Amino acid sequence: MKKFYIVIFTIFFQAFIIPNTVNADVAGLVPCKESIAFNKRLQNSVKKLEARLSKYEPSTPPNLAIEKQIQKTQARFEKYSKSGILCGQDGLPHLIADGRWNHAGEFMLPGLLFIYITGWIGWVGRGYLQAIANTNKPTEKEIILDVPLAIKFSLSGFTWPLAAIQEFTSGKLLASNEDITISPR
Repeated sequence: MKKFYIVIFTIFFQAFIIPNTVNADVAGLVPCKESIAFNKRLQNSVKKLEARLSKYEPSTPPNLAIEKQIQKTQARFEKYSKSGILCGQDGLPHLIADGRWNHAGEFMLPGLLFIYITGWIGWVGRGYLQAIANTNKPTEKEIILDVPLAIKFSLSGFTWPLAAIQEFTSGKLLASNEDITISPR
């Protein structure tokens, strides 16, 4: 239990204390809207598409498709310019993953969403495997899923963080050392 509190303290410290004290430059990156290389990439991308566009008659399907691609390219570059993402000397946007709150949308929030979704999948799978372990043919139900049972676990899996904490504090989440097999040496 002591390790659990140490981990929570460390996460809190890294999330709230460190980002507020570190204000150094981010490896020479500049906002994309100010980057000369970024703007040059935009011009080169549009120039290549316009060169392809000149090969087709106006209002033909290929011409319309390339015009639409040019608009999408310009919109993408415009979105990067307005979002505050930083670009390197290569003119490409870079994600900042150092814990700063002003860059949380680049890495931290998608990372937390990824952890939540993978945790959900793991928790639902764990629950399903525990439930079928008590049936007469558990191996068969691993291969051929019991869909109603799987759906039941999938719908209740969104609360997995709370359920995991509850099982951890009650001692059901972790197996005891006696239940873990050790190969002979």
